[in-house]
Amino acid sequence: MTGALKFMSILVLACLVFASNGEAAQKVLFDNAHGERFQIGDKGPLQLSGLAEVFQGAGLQTAVIDQPFTDATLSGAGALVISGAFTPLLPSEVEAVARFLQNGGKLVVMLHIAPPLRSILDRLDVAYTNGVILEHENVIDGDPLKFKVNRLEAHPVLTGLSDFSLYGVWGVINRTEAARVIASTSPNAWIDLNQDKVQTREETASIGVAVAGDLGKGSFLVFGDDAIFQNKFLEGNNKTLAANLAAWLK
Repeated sequence: MTGALKFMSILVLACLVFASNGEAAQKVLFDNAHGERFQIGDKGPLQLSGLAEVFQGAGLQTAVIDQPFTDATLSGAGALVISGAFTPLLPSEVEAVARFLQNGGKLVVMLHIAPPLRSILDRLDVAYTNGVILEHENVIDGDPLKFKVNRLEAHPVLTGLSDFSLYGVWGVINRTEAARVIASTSPNAWIDLNQDKVQTREETASIGVAVAGDLGKGSFLVFGDDAIFQNKFLEGNNKTLAANLAAWLK
């Protein structure tokens, strides 16, 4: 075997080993350092073990990060998932995540309560509503907090979907052209400012529920609801959404 052929054989072998081990770009970190109550290691109805299994079935590694975000703690991962955080990120953590994105990482944020994630959303130039959304259309089980959203834009994570279900969602919207709304409510949705589940004086509008964007070499997704991937709701189109998300992360 010539030297050139031997080198090519070694290179191909190295690539195969990298792919089979699923390193760097194939590793997804789930945040567990900011008061998250819904975990990938638990099997309960509101937990995220099913989402982790979907990711693993797609060839991704999943791991938990229970330390503050730094360049070191994020090193070696290709993606970071922050789902249902209850405590804010420190300014230094926000900048570490920004560098992670700028260097080519991917970020997925799912909101349970929006205010704790304000710092990272501000860094992404994504704003959120001052309350959760209620709907008049496509309501689930007669509860206006639960509804299907079918106004979807072109994005890999929405491939093949006609709709998906939400179970208590904050509105989200991009503030710059570096991001865009990819899923939104009907024009008859509203924010329940007085929390009576009745639309009276509140204005109705089509409100974003998912935003996609880029920062540096990396990309991010923000979903206004963290229940969409919980075990209890991980079925039908929501499970397809999870599979598409796994493919996008790869």
